[in-house]
Amino acid sequence: MKVSVIIPCYNEENTISKIVEKINLQTDIEKEIIVIDDFSTDGTRKKLEINLKDKIDKLILNNKNKGKGYSIRKGIESSNGEIIIIQDADLEYDPSDYKKLIKPIIDGLADVVYGSRFIGLGERRVLYFWHTIGNKFLTLFSNMLSNLNLTDMEVCYKAFLSNRIKDIKLKENRFGFEPEITAKIAKKNLKIYEVGVSYFGRKYSEGKKITWKDGISALRCIIKYNLFD
Repeated sequence: MKVSVIIPCYNEENTISKIVEKINLQTDIEKEIIVIDDFSTDGTRKKLEINLKDKIDKLILNNKNKGKGYSIRKGIESSNGEIIIIQDADLEYDPSDYKKLIKPIIDGLADVVYGSRFIGLGERRVLYFWHTIGNKFLTLFSNMLSNLNLTDMEVCYKAFLSNRIKDIKLKENRFGFEPEITAKIAKKNLKIYEVGVSYFGRKYSEGKKITWKDGISALRCIIKYNLFD
């Protein structure tokens, strides 16, 4: 099955080449690489248009900064694979986990597979305590309203059967994509699996972008999309 790797990207000049290289090293998977540049203001866009043009399959250039959720929607719309994987443009997640992510789908067990930073044997960088508590709280609150038993709702690595996610109308433009898609796949009664993945998190001094304000927004999205939308 062909895998569409969707990479929303904003100001990742230092990592975009490395993550594309790591994805291309996964030679035992048929794939297309779709990068959506969200109006980067550093050298990211130049690298994508010149240095990486022969190493990616599709490049979408947003005409202003519109957010991760918006960029993911654009990538989904342009994808041709039977499976879709979301991949951040930083180096926090390792594409060598792709085979693990898509296996339940290929085996016919799952429609959706979530990675998890909190289960399994993969490497995990030790970082912020309160960030972890926030992630676990948001996952718990999401589970309470969706009646799922996920361990890591906010994880980047999510794999979908293409025809399942394309059937879902997504609205959130920023980091609210994570709770929104979780609520909507729960309502679709899809087969959801979870696998442990490695996590090489980074500090804010290294370019991490999500903040406490996005956590507040996630709470709003959990309530909105589980109870009202």
